[in-house]
Amino acid sequence: MFEDRQDPVERIVSHVRHPVRIDPALDGRVMQEIARGESVRAPGAAVAGWRWLIRPRQFAVSPLGALALAAGLAALMLALPRRGPRSGLPAEAARREFQFVVVAPRAARVALVGDFNDWDATRTPMRPAQRGGSVWTAVLPLSPGRYRYAFLVDGSRWLADPAAPHVHDDEFGAPSSVVTVGGS
Repeated sequence: MFEDRQDPVERIVSHVRHPVRIDPALDGRVMQEIARGESVRAPGAAVAGWRWLIRPRQFAVSPLGALALAAGLAALMLALPRRGPRSGLPAEAARREFQFVVVAPRAARVALVGDFNDWDATRTPMRPAQRGGSVWTAVLPLSPGRYRYAFLVDGSRWLADPAAPHVHDDEFGAPSSVVTVGGS
């Protein structure tokens, strides 16, 4: 009923103590594979260059050297000509300030809405030209292009600009005007 069982650890130890036979030709095959791997071409110039570029490096710069480098970069930035965002024009000519004016008697608030502000009434509120006056103004920098716009009076009444061409193909039925900003 009871068998004499050997401890599992002792069985493993006795098994490991037996010598392992290795094929004598194995050493020769391993050495051939190593020699074949060494004969593979060295990486190309591009790979070697890339490895050189991405290798981490450490360098030290004195505070005076860092200051000189910063001054040189600042001088370079000031010397380069400035360009506008969408054209080859200088930044000063790329955007022009336009003053929009509307007469809205008894209005509590007026907003300028259009393509330039995604028709958002909160982005370009107009200001009365005089305290308690009925003339409302807003100055807006615009890049060259064609813009549709309107005035929103007291958040509900849409007005086209009487001093500008009207747009007749408005798909929402609200009156609007158009302004074209030139490039020079």
